[in-house]
Amino acid sequence: MLAVLVPFVSRAAPLLAQHAAMHGGSRVDSLIAPSARSIVPMIERPMIPGLVGARPAITPFVAGVGVPLASLAAARPRRVIDAADGDTVDLDARLVRRSVAGRVFTAYAFDGGVTGPLIRMRQGATLFVRFSNHIDLPSTIHWHGVRLDNASDGAPGLTQAAVAPGASVVYKVHAPDAGIFWYHDHVREDVALPLGLAGNLRVESARADYYSGANAEEVLMIGDILLDAHGPIAFGTEAANFALMGRVGNVLLVNGAPSWELRAGAGDVIRFLITNASSARTFNLSFISRMGDAPIKLVAADVGRFEREVMVPSVVIGPAQRYVAEVRFPRAGDYYLANRVQAVDHFLGEFIAATDTVGRVRVSTRRRGIDHGAAFRTLRSDSALETELARFRPHFDRAPDHELALTTEIAGLPIPVMQFLSIDTAFRAPIEWTDGMSDMNWLATTREVRWILRDQATGEENMDIQWRIGRGDVVKIRLFNDPRSLHPMSHPIHIHGQRFLVLARDGVRNDNLAWKDTEIVPVGSTVDILVDASNPGRWMLHCHIAEHLQAGMMMPFTVGAR
Repeated sequence: MLAVLVPFVSRAAPLLAQHAAMHGGSRVDSLIAPSARSIVPMIERPMIPGLVGARPAITPFVAGVGVPLASLAAARPRRVIDAADGDTVDLDARLVRRSVAGRVFTAYAFDGGVTGPLIRMRQGATLFVRFSNHIDLPSTIHWHGVRLDNASDGAPGLTQAAVAPGASVVYKVHAPDAGIFWYHDHVREDVALPLGLAGNLRVESARADYYSGANAEEVLMIGDILLDAHGPIAFGTEAANFALMGRVGNVLLVNGAPSWELRAGAGDVIRFLITNASSARTFNLSFISRMGDAPIKLVAADVGRFEREVMVPSVVIGPAQRYVAEVRFPRAGDYYLANRVQAVDHFLGEFIAATDTVGRVRVSTRRRGIDHGAAFRTLRSDSALETELARFRPHFDRAPDHELALTTEIAGLPIPVMQFLSIDTAFRAPIEWTDGMSDMNWLATTREVRWILRDQATGEENMDIQWRIGRGDVVKIRLFNDPRSLHPMSHPIHIHGQRFLVLARDGVRNDNLAWKDTEIVPVGSTVDILVDASNPGRWMLHCHIAEHLQAGMMMPFTVGAR
């Protein structure tokens, strides 16, 4: 059997007091049901009347059932693989023993690490990856953002069959673009991402001046995990749970660990290549200290540099997005990597300022090497990108070729949940930074919740959509996130195998372009994107909230001869 059915039972215990004290955020505790089973961590408050004792209508799934925890190797720190053109790398998915915030549990790992290896290669190089699956679920590897051959995209049922436990496959990874990319499971992302099946791919530019000078470079994979007193809250076997908001964790992670630390010198410039590998959480990251925030220069997005570098107060990064940011630490002292957001408690109708620290940069009085301050203060333009964009600018103002509405259908949840959703209209924030309705979210599975991409021209939805696009076409797509649905949410929309430009949001032109593969569409917003359909094959477009993907929010399209 691919998924062993096992009841999920945990003992009642205080939850995450250590984490709350460590991170200085709002106190988080466990909601205890009358049976004394831990239900779901949440901001402490009573469960909605009528839901006490309710359970998701699925069989709980826990990784590694029947495998003694003590028999598993402990997850090791992330390792680095420097790959030359034509190299073959062995990469497996396996069970490991993880320890997070005092909880020891069975998790998944690529190569046995807390995250997958950081693979470094040169732009234009080709890498062969021999993947073997040794976990208890089928799996694939999707090479997110890489414009590789369609056969190696890792989309189950579209480009390959899922790799069964005990089986293997070889991927050909050709990297035409420079920047930071990532790879992850694409069969049960709702299970695999929080349990560890993700890693980064760093592609070094052929241009020596692609980035400005820096004293150091750090690759950060930001994520989260939802824990109760003993380990991850159980997943669903037949369907995913947390289908409304997605599984938002209560422990934040950097490179697979709940704490991260870096040492720097006063005046150092550090280049951060950041990936959001969470199932559902959007982060708002900055470096804060009692001396004032460290200045941040935004340099590049998913698939390349911005037209112009720009100073920003923080980096907003949705699930699956990547950004390259250079940060200067002007004074000696401690700077904290913080996630500062405004949470919404839908039940109490409250907006709550929330700040969690996810790491620390300890800055000494001694600078490391060259002073890059002048280069940091210079906001460079990318002339190569400007030249490349000239071919696409004639398409910026024309009518869209396709229009997609983002919406949902919900039926069959407990009556109190359906009633609450029907009246909860006052707190539909453009972006939900936290899970403000965690009891209802936990109960909602992909059997009751269907997330939808709807073709506005044909009315076709999700996998019934069949776009055919000519190779080399430039395609304008309008994405509208319908705020009138029963539970609207922001959606990070990802397109496989291609790159696109974000032209406008709500009719306002974007005046600083970069090539992307994932873009957040807030509630009520209309976002226009322009797709460079240069890579032939049958590809996917989908929401990258893992539970929304499991709930059907995906569609195929074909690039090739018309």
